[in-house]
Amino acid sequence: MIKTVDRFLDHLTMYRLILYYLMALVGAAFGLGSVKLVPHDPIALAFTTALVLAACWTTNKVFARIFAVPANNESVYITALILALILDPVAVTDLKGIAAVAFTSVWAISSKFILAVGRKHLFNPAALGVALSALLLDQPATWWVGGNLPLLPLVLAGGILIVRKLRRLDVVATFVIVALATVLATSEPSQYASVLTETLRSSPLFFFAFVMLTEPLTAPTARWPRIAFAAIVGFLFAPNIHIGSFYFTPELALLAGNLFAYAAGPKGRFVLTLERIEQSAVDSYDFIFRSPRKLAFQAGQYLEWTLGLDRADNRGNRRYFTIASAPTEKTVRLGVKFYPRSSAFKRALGTMTPGSTIHASQLAGDFILPANPETKIAFLAGGIGITPFRSMLQFLLDRKERRPIVILYGTEGQQDIAYRNVLGAARRELGIRTFHAVVRGGERGQYPGYIDERLVRLAIPDYLERTFYISGPQAMVKALRKKLQAMGVRRSKIKVDYFPGFA
Repeated sequence: MIKTVDRFLDHLTMYRLILYYLMALVGAAFGLGSVKLVPHDPIALAFTTALVLAACWTTNKVFARIFAVPANNESVYITALILALILDPVAVTDLKGIAAVAFTSVWAISSKFILAVGRKHLFNPAALGVALSALLLDQPATWWVGGNLPLLPLVLAGGILIVRKLRRLDVVATFVIVALATVLATSEPSQYASVLTETLRSSPLFFFAFVMLTEPLTAPTARWPRIAFAAIVGFLFAPNIHIGSFYFTPELALLAGNLFAYAAGPKGRFVLTLERIEQSAVDSYDFIFRSPRKLAFQAGQYLEWTLGLDRADNRGNRRYFTIASAPTEKTVRLGVKFYPRSSAFKRALGTMTPGSTIHASQLAGDFILPANPETKIAFLAGGIGITPFRSMLQFLLDRKERRPIVILYGTEGQQDIAYRNVLGAARRELGIRTFHAVVRGGERGQYPGYIDERLVRLAIPDYLERTFYISGPQAMVKALRKKLQAMGVRRSKIKVDYFPGFA
């Protein structure tokens, strides 16, 4: 069952999964409202949903054209559906309510463009929209999706899938624990049972944690700042937290956390200009970009890349890819493998010519070299999963820094081996040896087949002393991690290249 779920999640981007989740919640609320299990008129809910979708879509198109940035339709629909689930549905005849919903929708989307630094928005759009509606129009969000017990099973089931996809259990768990602890600390002991029941069953706690808290563009990217962010928001989320007569609401708690995230995280969005394209292996190419300013990152980290697509497929117009270049290089290198039936994003990428531009943001990732240069390391790469190691090796070559590294590189054939020049230079200049595992057409000195336990033992006799870095197709990464643990390698000494919405 778990493998089936993982295969399902592997074929969805992060944004598409959240979009489907929100659509399911709106649809369920409509159905439950039809049989009076949810206290909202389904016609009013349908009208409100259509209204926020239209207002958000129109606002996004206008501002995207004004600011000359790609229109991210998925994020627009996500914001709109969140608003439909937390604002009280309005009737067709309620002109004041319609105006408030439209106001909230317009501000939610426009904040992504207006309240932005370096083309990166500061605040969660939905949270800002409802906060302004409450402050200026006295029309607060009711967060009704969290207060309806019949919807709770779907909220939890879909939310667990989101956490599994994003691997943000640490963030959600920290938020929930801190929020519940704060609720208890600000209540009388005699009320503990009732306030816990109320918080768990009739508050937006879980929906907020799964959807709002995990929004990647306004949350920290590094692990410990992420946990601090979750703790801050969890503390302020508790209903009894106030400064004088000013009480925090869920959206205000998140906006305060967004400010912390901005202070703690990398700033800005880059518009990169394509300089040239190089072929690294069969069907694999490096797109080499110029950046308007120096991109400060660590070897092995990734970026979110956005292209303006006329017609996106079900995977959208954003992808997460590792930066293949080293921090010491002047250009930004993106390594991509193309398949016969590539996504609309990759097809558009393949049509780029020198002078074309792409948007990059969300610099993140903990798949980086250890701080201690004496740490023994083993790189295990599969196919185009060699890209983060290319970044690390080029970085070490430029710095002339020797480290105790062994590389196992698995490919289907000789033509799939990428970055031969960097691997060769690393061996000649730094003594870093690469063992090739080739499934078909292996040459003398190469291991026939896939990377397995036997190869690990042959090539790395001291494997129990090493920290393993694994990068490649998800199935390969999961299988190798499991094999290494079975061989006695501690879980803490296995690092995998992970980013949301694996491409």
